Amino acid sequence: MASVGAIPGRTPQGPGPGAASASFPSLAPVPGRGESEEEENEQEPAEVSGAVLSRAAGAWIHLCVLWTSGYLGIAYYDTSDSTIHFMPDAPDHESLKLLQRVLDEISPRSVVTSAKQDENMTRFLGKLASQEHREPKRPEIVFLPSVDFGLEISKQRLLSGNYAFIPDSMTTTEKILFLSSIIPFDCLLTVRALGGLLKFLGRRRIGVELEDYNISVPILGFKKFVLTHLVSIDQDTYSVLQIFKSESHPSVYKVASGLKEGLSLFGILNRCRCKWGEKLLRLWFTRPTQDLGELNARLDVIQFFLLPQNLDIAQMLHRLLGHIKNVPLILKRMKLSHTKASDWQVLYKPAFCPFLLQTVYSALGLRDACRSLPQSIQLFQDIAQEFSDDLHHIASLIGKVVDFEGSLAENRFTVLPNIDPDIDEKKRRLMGLPSFLTEVARKELENLDSRIPSCSVIYIPLIGFLLSIPRLPSMAEASDFEIEGLDFMFLSEEKLHYRSARTKELDALLGDLHCDIRDQETLLMYQLQCQVLARAAVLTRVLDLASRLDVLLALASAARDYGYSRPRYAPQLIGVRIQNGRHPLMELCARTFVPNSAECGGDRGRVKVITGPNSSGKSIYLKQVGLITFMALVGSFVPAEEAEIGAVDAIFTRIHSCDSISLGLSTFMIDLNQMAKAVNNATKQSLVLIDEFGKGTNTVDGLALLAAVLRHWLALGPTCPHIFVATNFLSLVQLQLLPQGPLVQYLTMETCEDGDDLVFFYQVCEGIAKASHASHTAAQAGLPDQLLTRGKEVSDLIRSGKPIKPVKELLKEKQMENCQTLVDKFLKLDLDDPNLDLDLFMSQEVLPAATAIL
Repeated sequence: MASVGAIPGRTPQGPGPGAASASFPSLAPVPGRGESEEEENEQEPAEVSGAVLSRAAGAWIHLCVLWTSGYLGIAYYDTSDSTIHFMPDAPDHESLKLLQRVLDEISPRSVVTSAKQDENMTRFLGKLASQEHREPKRPEIVFLPSVDFGLEISKQRLLSGNYAFIPDSMTTTEKILFLSSIIPFDCLLTVRALGGLLKFLGRRRIGVELEDYNISVPILGFKKFVLTHLVSIDQDTYSVLQIFKSESHPSVYKVASGLKEGLSLFGILNRCRCKWGEKLLRLWFTRPTQDLGELNARLDVIQFFLLPQNLDIAQMLHRLLGHIKNVPLILKRMKLSHTKASDWQVLYKPAFCPFLLQTVYSALGLRDACRSLPQSIQLFQDIAQEFSDDLHHIASLIGKVVDFEGSLAENRFTVLPNIDPDIDEKKRRLMGLPSFLTEVARKELENLDSRIPSCSVIYIPLIGFLLSIPRLPSMAEASDFEIEGLDFMFLSEEKLHYRSARTKELDALLGDLHCDIRDQETLLMYQLQCQVLARAAVLTRVLDLASRLDVLLALASAARDYGYSRPRYAPQLIGVRIQNGRHPLMELCARTFVPNSAECGGDRGRVKVITGPNSSGKSIYLKQVGLITFMALVGSFVPAEEAEIGAVDAIFTRIHSCDSISLGLSTFMIDLNQMAKAVNNATKQSLVLIDEFGKGTNTVDGLALLAAVLRHWLALGPTCPHIFVATNFLSLVQLQLLPQGPLVQYLTMETCEDGDDLVFFYQVCEGIAKASHASHTAAQAGLPDQLLTRGKEVSDLIRSGKPIKPVKELLKEKQMENCQTLVDKFLKLDLDDPNLDLDLFMSQEVLPAATAIL
């Protein structure tokens, strides 16, 4: 309730502007632009070739798949940005390896398919549904009738869909032509998968479950989903190389909100200023690529910003990127008519907040800056050209219409003066009500009983004008509230509210001003939203290119601080060549770090067998090779003096075991699974890193398995993968378990014995370790000297094939203890005991003790 008029002695409460309905002549319709394939989103800002491994809370993917005659049709809906992704018909093996790869990358919440399926697909989905340990969660399998996947009905669903990026002014023919430029209608399986997905979305009402039924599921664009040129990396490899590492949040207030990034490669390289850049960087990390054009394009931008003269422009661009706001969420709210007042600020620079550069003006600043940069770099050219004048139009349109101060004050959309004369007139009436109603209250008081000391005329939205008088002591019962000439309405806060003849006249004359103004302004907001949505493509393209620029600026900043260099790509080279490489994480933690080189390529040295003492750096060397290769494959500079990366299609690791409790498997079984994955999938272009495989079981069995695996790969000859093996099984070399030839190269970690001390140089060199030097490592761990001496003695006896005898001192001491035990038993013997059985005593007590002594 808001009082807007009173007699003297009462303080009137001034009303704020209301809401209204009116025409919007200043906003002319503009030919719509559909959102392009590059349209950006919250979860996958700038790429269209898959999805991230780990997704933000509340964002889900719903996948629809069909497999017929050896071809796969895939489409999925991403709730994070309300876009549909599709993959053109692609051939797939009967084992559905391509589908499995897609599932591993996008981790869908549900998988929709036809109830009439090939037996291979049925078997595959059954296996998928039975994976109890699948992370983050096994998907729901949804079967729809096969009729829902009919070709013609699917086309009709696509053509009749309600899409925000297609203007209502388009005719049916124009709509068909527009969609045909985005969706490949000649890919029949893809069209059927899209039709089935739309059916599922409409039935489940994804994202609009609580909305009116006439509100459809928002679809803000279609994107092409591509898997080509991707490098295969499994989750175990991401874990052991510490590319990602999630940790519980240290704040007790944020523990329930999820995990934070720990010490990881992603953590040290992530210097993005906006969260869409961070998500794009994570996306690049989950999709390393062999596309040399794309990789070199990324490196060109990084190299440009690493030049000393470009440091200032890089910092300026990074500041602007921090003000690029949540465009996809705003467009989604506009589609659902849930736009908030703050959303309009995000798209515009509020006049009352000069320090806050928001999305549109930040984008224009990026465009102007990039126009002065070399246009030979494609990213600068794209930003300069594609940040079109539509941004100026959107900014000026919002600035001329939206009253930001009024919107924030009333927590709703309000418009500036001179936009609609009808609204302005009603607001003037509303603003003039307090003084007018004060005069009306004076006249009403003259006609009331003299016992009533005061009154006021108030206005309540949706109810109208009322006469309010204080409750008198004599008005105890409800029957006492009746006043002649007035209609009693209600009692509130010891004030009685009535309708009088004058208040009824006011209702008829002025009407419900608040509601009228709200209705008219709501209509204006809708019309403004239509204008913004018609230019949605440029806004989503802004986020696409801005997030890409954000990532490359972050990588350039890390490369500058850590002294990284640009890698080279050699498609003709099978393998990698690294000159003085460094481990990107270890070099930040260690006081000093010794660089090491690595080279594998051609037909020589495809299998590197690395031996050396424990703690000499074998595992770090393996991870270093893997991380440098990975960084080059995501388009980052690398921690090495030089690096040349050939054609690498996958990285496999068997370095340490993941948690076995959640999987229900033994540690050694997990080791075998990791090794089996490499054996079954590695090609001549794959990089395989193996550390201490076989130590989880009997020594002989573990050694035999390691030798068997390596011999299997060596038998492939020139098609053998690139393998780095770190092992303490010196018998692998001593017993010559591997065939001799150019494919095998033996490396060791250089050490030096200084008396009883062992000095580690952490330097890789050719050769074979003569011993594991476990005693030196045990001494560093703090084991007692007598244990170390005895261990070394036993080790030497085993190595020389001599029998192991008990320690004499320990044996003599034990004999004395047994003798003392025997004497004590005789002293405790009671010869006067009538129940004493000497024969039993001698057989059970004396004889065993005497045997132990002898």
